[in-house]
Formats: sequence, structure tokens, C-alpha cells
Amino acid sequence: MTYPHIDPVFLRLGPLQFRWYGLMYILAFLSGYFVLLSGVKKKGLPLDKEKVADLVFTVAVGVILGGRLGYILFYNLGFYLEHPLKLFAVWEGGMSFHGGLTGAVVASIYFLRKHKLRFYQMADIGIMAAPIGLCLGRLGNFINGELYGRVTDAPWGMVFPGGGDLPRHPSQLYEGFLEGPLMFLILYLAGKKSEGRDGVVFWTFIACYGLFRFIVEFFREPDAQIGYLLGIFSMGQLLSFPMFLAGLAMAVRCYRRR
Repeated sequence: MTYPHIDPVFLRLGPLQFRWYGLMYILAFLSGYFVLLSGVKKKGLPLDKEKVADLVFTVAVGVILGGRLGYILFYNLGFYLEHPLKLFAVWEGGMSFHGGLTGAVVASIYFLRKHKLRFYQMADIGIMAAPIGLCLGRLGNFINGELYGRVTDAPWGMVFPGGGDLPRHPSQLYEGFLEGPLMFLILYLAGKKSEGRDGVVFWTFIACYGLFRFIVEFFREPDAQIGYLLGIFSMGQLLSFPMFLAGLAMAVRCYRRR
């Protein structure tokens, strides 16, 4: 298949450039606001629109700071030690999901304790927006022609810019489907099945992400500066498999607890 070669910049105003990838982040946080607002109203929780917006902003800051720090620590520490000014060049890419998730959890705990709200109750609501954001993010990766897959002879393989002359798996689209529509459906069903058991949906998300990311990494080209660890695994897999185990165990525990 032919890679579509979509311009990563969707709007230029003089020296200013507006990129699809940045737009995906904005749309993800907006979806988070509306999903959270809807869930808060449905459960009758004491949060008005302004406080929901404050929570989303707090989590967004946690995602960006955590995602950047996670990428630096787990994926490219040596480079940033040599080029410290690049620490702030987020427009050049370099975000880690695992770091972003950690930052989001820390930021949300801070906010929820301040407003005396239960973490699991809010996390089960807010995490429903995560599949939307993840799917949008993977579409952004695809448009940028980054995080492409390994070489393949499959008929849907694509030749990506910067990926050499051989066709590769469009692993961004695989991941976008698994972490997007499929995960949303699983979380929705988990919420229906476990109504009244706080934490089940949140930990189901942790388990699903860990499993799906672990699987997709077998098709995705590992980071050039790291390569394979333990012979066959990528850094993403080593970070994701424990998520799957912990998420599964905690989801079962929360489900059994009444």
C-alpha cells in the first residue's frame, strides 16, 4: 500500500506552524473534559464545569511533564544529558505513555485530595476518555511517519519516510485500533458488569493497555538508540508487561470487593 504522505503541518501563518500531532493532543484533552463532565453529572458528584476544567488542565500538565520526563529517563537519557536545551523541545517529539500515565495519576491524586473526592470513582469516569486520546495520538504518529513498524511482506505494508526502501507494518494503526475502539468497548462493558465496584474500569484499562502494547511491539520497530533488550524485547514491552499483570490482578481484586 502507498503511504499517504500527509503534511504534518495543517496550517501555516507566517512563521507559525500548527501540526496535526499537537491538534490531536488538544482534541484528546477536550474529549476528556466532555467525558468527565458527562460522568460527573450522571453520578451526581460535586464538581461543576469550572472544577472539571481545572481537573482536566491539572491532568494535562501531568501528562505532558510526565510523558516528557518518562521519555528522557527510559528512552534517551544520554542524548539529553549531552544536549540539555533539548529537554524543552517537545515539538520535536519524544513523549512516553508510561511517563504520561504516571504524571496523570499523580496530578489527579493531588487534585482529588484537595477536593476530597475518591480517586477510583473519578478514575473510572475519566479513563473512558483515554482510548479516544490514544487513538488520536497514534493517528498523529502515522501522519508524522514516525514509530513505524518492522519490515514486512504483508500486502498492506507501507514505505515510510525515513524508514528505508522496504515496506513496513503500519503499527501506529494497529495500536490505534487496539487502544482506541476495541479498548473503549472493553472498558464500557467492564463498567456495565462491575457497576458499584470502584476501580475495576481503571485497572481494566491498565491491563488492556499493557497487553495491547506488548503485542503491537512485536510489529513495531524498536527505538534505534535502544534496540532489543534481553535479545527479543523492546523497552516498551518491558514497561508494558508488568502493567498487564498488575492491572489484571487489581481489576479482579476490585471486582471481588463490594
